[in-house]
Amino acid sequence: MTTKTSTTISLILIAASLVAAAILWGRLPDPMPSHWNAVGEIDGYMSKFWGVFLLPIITAALLPLFLVIPHIDPLKANIAQFRDVFNWFIVLFTAYMVYIYALTIAAALGYQFNMTYMLLPVIGLLFIGVGYLMKKAKRNFFIGIRTPWTLSNDEVWDKTHQLGGRLFMAGGVITVICTFLGETGFWIMMAFMLIAAFVPVIYSYILFAQIEKAQ
Repeated sequence: MTTKTSTTISLILIAASLVAAAILWGRLPDPMPSHWNAVGEIDGYMSKFWGVFLLPIITAALLPLFLVIPHIDPLKANIAQFRDVFNWFIVLFTAYMVYIYALTIAAALGYQFNMTYMLLPVIGLLFIGVGYLMKKAKRNFFIGIRTPWTLSNDEVWDKTHQLGGRLFMAGGVITVICTFLGETGFWIMMAFMLIAAFVPVIYSYILFAQIEKAQ
């Protein structure tokens, strides 16, 4: 996917969420639901203004950050090698944020659903996308598992991201399955994501030490 296409799709998604909010403004309560616990029940509220605009503002603020990263990274030539995958990820992340926003608006309008059940499958898809991006990513300072050891060696970077990518993609599949396990599924997902986050970091150090010792 080209940068222009991913930017256009992302802007359309953000604009569509704001248009929907403007149309529904008069029907939304004040305060609005803003937080849910592990079992998917509402346990926090915020003012109507921030309930309507906070997520679109965050999403809109992250988009230019995503777009500028490939230009300011000292290793931008490496990012160019997987830019098409990164562009797909931008769209995926924007869609994920808009989906959360849509659920928030729906809850404010009085629709009854379990937020955890609604979120877990989409979080799983996001993790799969993150894993795929990791497997394609080349050494850079912004995207991926950036430890002193991965940033110092291309071989460590590549092998660490192959492992990290597989763990995140497996975690995504497990997260989708956890949708059917209730509150237990939420904690299983959290545990596996901690594993996916920390194991590659430890692996990168071990691999770097082995390479240094062999030289």
